[in-house]
Order: sequence, then structure tokens, then C-alpha cells
Amino acid sequence: MNNAQPTRRPAYEIVQAGLRKRYRAERRFRFLGGAAIVISLMFLAILFADICGKGLPAFRQTHIKLPVYFDAALLPANQLEKADYQSLVKQACRTLFPDVKDRRQKRALYGLVSSGAGFKLRQMVLDNPAMIGTTREVWVAADDGVDMLTKGQLQGNTDGGRFSPAQLSWIGQLEDKGRLRRQFNVALFTNGDSRDPELSGVWGAFCGSCFTLLVTLMLSFPIGVAAAIYLEEFAPRNRWTEFIEVNINNLAAVPSIIFGLLGLAVFINFFGLPRSAPLVGGFVLTLMTLPTIIIAGRAALKSVPPSIREAALGIGASHMQTVMHHVLPLAMPGMLTGTIIGMARALGETAPLLMIGMVAFIVDIPTRFTSPATALPVQIYLWADSPERAFIERTSAAIIVLLLFLITMNATAVFLRKKFERRW
Repeated sequence: MNNAQPTRRPAYEIVQAGLRKRYRAERRFRFLGGAAIVISLMFLAILFADICGKGLPAFRQTHIKLPVYFDAALLPANQLEKADYQSLVKQACRTLFPDVKDRRQKRALYGLVSSGAGFKLRQMVLDNPAMIGTTREVWVAADDGVDMLTKGQLQGNTDGGRFSPAQLSWIGQLEDKGRLRRQFNVALFTNGDSRDPELSGVWGAFCGSCFTLLVTLMLSFPIGVAAAIYLEEFAPRNRWTEFIEVNINNLAAVPSIIFGLLGLAVFINFFGLPRSAPLVGGFVLTLMTLPTIIIAGRAALKSVPPSIREAALGIGASHMQTVMHHVLPLAMPGMLTGTIIGMARALGETAPLLMIGMVAFIVDIPTRFTSPATALPVQIYLWADSPERAFIERTSAAIIVLLLFLITMNATAVFLRKKFERRW
């Protein structure tokens, strides 16, 4: 009979094996975390490269130099605002190509120049009536097709037959004579929306977003901070308070289009406020961002050490003085962070603005809180749905402007947070 007992592993070997297992698990976790960050950065780089690759060409627009004769017969002194300035553009085109006689060819020739060229000549005459009777060399915007062709995004008459051989010949002659060039697209940053891509700009949508966000900030920040202070510092702990807190937390997860429906029913249908107005957009976005600001504000107040409150109360300060003079300044950086998160979400929202009519085609630049306006995300949505090829690069350019707007807003918030931050 064999009485030998099974040998047991020494304790230090068991401990060493356990340590090696934990170290291997830690190395796997670090590798997976690093790989996730690298993959995220790679997709982010691809996204930015795609947006910049498509949008940066929109910052330059093709222009044609025309010898415009400001004919006094077409510009009567008492009707300068209503004169036919487009006839001056056609006359200048015929001066460049005097061999074009056929009516059909003339129409094709005029199509090389943007329909907005007459507006530029009108503004020049109104600014300086003394130029009537003289000939000036004027750079005017080319048609969006010519712009796409010079940027290499159209392949002449083989790309859908957009240009005839005669038009390609005229474009080539203009390039040879130095009358065709690309320059910074000022219209993209000064104009409102337009059916013509070469005349469309983001300024109207940018102003609409600024008005809307200003209303949102003026309402949501003080109300959100006040609600957070009351719920965290002064509200009694009972069922009603818990009911309110639970509902605020639930509102933060409600789809944004629900707030749009609420704004349509309350602000427009019940109170009769104007549609497509930044004022109504600001009201709706305020309802949407308030839960985020309140939750972030309460978390910031909770993070203040109790010793701060105890020290203030110990030297005779009232509860209100303790909160306003000691707790709130220390919690303000966290509140600003929550506010900027809510404002960033409001800046990129489209669905609630669609419900209150801010999706309308609006050419004019808004000047008041009640002026008809649209917003940058809605403008991007409208351009992305347009069939013209030139609107593809306009869409990407508007996305770049929106990202720069967001980065600027975040940088301002970070600066304010650093300025008011206090360490203990």
C-alpha cells in the first residue's frame, strides 16, 4: 500500500502565478485601451480629412474679368436702383467675343457668368455714380459650372454634357487671356442662402445660430444654476423633491424632436409667436439644455468639500452667504463645463428647429430676434439635399464653419473655467 501524500505547491509559487496572471490581464487591458484610442483617432482623422478635402475648395471661387461699359442710356439717373444691370453684363460678354452672333450661342455665352453679376454692378454704380459713361474692368463671379470645371470637378462636355464645345473654347480663351482666376470666396461669408451655389453663403445661418444661442444662454444658464442651487442646497428632502429630481434626469434623455413638438404647440400655436424666429428657437433649445445644466450644476455643488461649508458656518456666515460666497465660486467651473456641453448640443441640433419652421428658404440676413432665420445645422441639411454639384463643397465648407464655431465656443468656456477655477 502506497502511503505517499501528493506534493503541494509552495505558497510563494501560487502567489507568483497569480501575480503573473494579473499582470497579463493588465497588459491586455492597456493594449485594448490603446488600440481603441488609436482606432478612434484614425476614424476622426479620416472624417476631418474628408470634410476638409471637400470643403476647402469652396473657400475659393472662380471669377471672370469683364470690360463693362456703364452705358448712360441703360442707366437713367432717376432709376439707378431699378436699371437693367444684367444687360451691361451681356454687353461686356459680347465685347469679349464679338464673333458670337447666333441667339442660341449668345445664351450659352451669357451662361458662363453668374446671374448675380448684375447685383455687383448695381452696387458699384450706387456707390459711385460718376462711373456712368466709362468702361471699367470688373471681376464678377462665374457660373457654378465654370467654377467646378476650373477646379477639376467636372470633365468638360463628357461629364453629363454640361458644356458645349463652344463654351469650352470660350473658357479656354478666357484662361489664356488671364481673364479667369480663382480668388477668396467672400460671398460664402457675407451672403445668405441662394438657389445659385456661387451666390450662397453661411452668414445668414451664422447670424441665426448666434441669435438662437444667445437667447438659449441668457435663459438656460441663470435658470439652470438657480435650480441646481435650490435643489442641492435648500430644497427639503421629501417625495416632491425626489419626484422633481427623477423627472429632470429623465428629461435629459428625451429625444430632441419632442422639444420641437412642444415648442410648436406652446410657443407658436398657443402664444402666437412668429415661426422661423430665433426667439422661438432659443426657447425650445432652452427647454432641451436645462436638464443638462441642472444635473452638471448639482454634481459641481456636491464636489465642493463639506469643510468649506463648515468653516463658513463656523465663523458666523448664514446659509445663503455660505452658498453664494464660498460654495458657488468653487462650483462655478463645473457649472460652466455643464453649460458648454448643453450649448454645444444646442448648436448642433436640427430636429427641434425643423418643427418650428427654421427650415424655410430664407435669403435675408436676420437682424432681430424675431426676424425669419435659419441655423447652421439646418443650412447644412438644406444644402446636402440640393441636387447641384457645387452645393457638395458648400455643405462641407459650412460644416467646417460650424466646427470652428464650436471650437471657439469651447475655447472660451475653457478660458473662463481656468479664470474662475479655485483649488483647495
